[in-house]
This record gives sequence, C-alpha cells and structure tokens, in this order.
Amino acid sequence: MHHARTEPKRTFVLLRWGLIPFWAKDASIGPKTINVMSETAAEKPAFRDAMKLRRCLIPADGFYEWKQLGTKVKQPYNFGMADNALFAFAGLWECWGGPSSESIETFTILTTKPNSLVADVHDRMPAILKPEDYELWLDPGVTNVALVTDTLKPFDAQWMKKWPVSTRVNRVENDDEECSQEAPIAAAMPTLF
Repeated sequence: MHHARTEPKRTFVLLRWGLIPFWAKDASIGPKTINVMSETAAEKPAFRDAMKLRRCLIPADGFYEWKQLGTKVKQPYNFGMADNALFAFAGLWECWGGPSSESIETFTILTTKPNSLVADVHDRMPAILKPEDYELWLDPGVTNVALVTDTLKPFDAQWMKKWPVSTRVNRVENDDEECSQEAPIAAAMPTLF
C-alpha cells in the first residue's frame, strides 16, 4: 500500500513565551527559558530536539535592552530596523503535555553575540534572521543543525537603528505604543564612594 507524503503546513499561531521541554514533569520550568544561547542550544537537553525539528519565526517590530547608567539607573532602548520593517527572531517551539491531557505550546527566542549597535547596551541580542534564510530555518527536512546554525549570526547593524525610550517600558502593565516611542535619556545618579 502506498502512503502519500503529507507536506508540512506553515501556520501562524499564538504560543506562550517560555519554552517548556516536552519531558518536564510540570509547566513551572517555562519562565526560565524565554531565551537560549544559539551557540549551545543544540547540545542542551531542553532544546536539542526542538533545534532539529521545531524551529519557528517570531515576528517583531523591535526589542528592548537596558543600559546601566549608574548604580540604580538603567536606560531602556528600543532596537528595530532602520526602515521600520517587521523582522523575525529565530525561535524554537515545543508542545508539553500535562498529566490531565492538557497541552501547552511554548517557544523561546535564540540569542547571539551583539552587533556593533547593540554591543554598548547589552552583551547578547536576539538572533534575527535574514528574510532569505527563512525557508532554510523553517524547513522540517533539515534536521542537521549545522546547516542552520550559520543563519544565527549577529544581524548586520547597518540595517538597524536604536533609540532611547521611557522607563514606562519597565512595567508589564504598560503595553501600548508609547512604550516604543523615543524619550529623553534618564539622568544617571552620581556614584558615591
């Protein structure tokens, strides 16, 4: 009997941020895994299978990082594309099945070394994929991780921009456009010795 091969379908779905490995005993491990270093993801038990079989794109129009200005002052910055275009983080997803036959689909964002734009603010940045790498990253037939790891390099800084934003972004309750708008840089408190 001949079985027709089913082509994988791409879908756009909402998942919970914070990957829960399929083998986890409970769902509480999730928040600890909102991101993972791309250089070691293929070796870690929590991400090894997802790196081979469950890669995804996470659409975004920006991301935040905080720069230490003084002992108690951190300035948030928004990073995005110079032309304000949407882009995609490299991500991994997993489906965790709980004891009561519940299932939770979760994801994590891969990180890489910072490019020159991010480096003075943070020592890591999300792995942003070039549009021409989307097909390879999403191809379920590519299970050799070495073939996709080359796509996880720091995104070219010349195509990006950064701007300071208000510390409103520090509160999760503040979820509006004002969070990403440019704001004056916070005044650093002098360090007292």
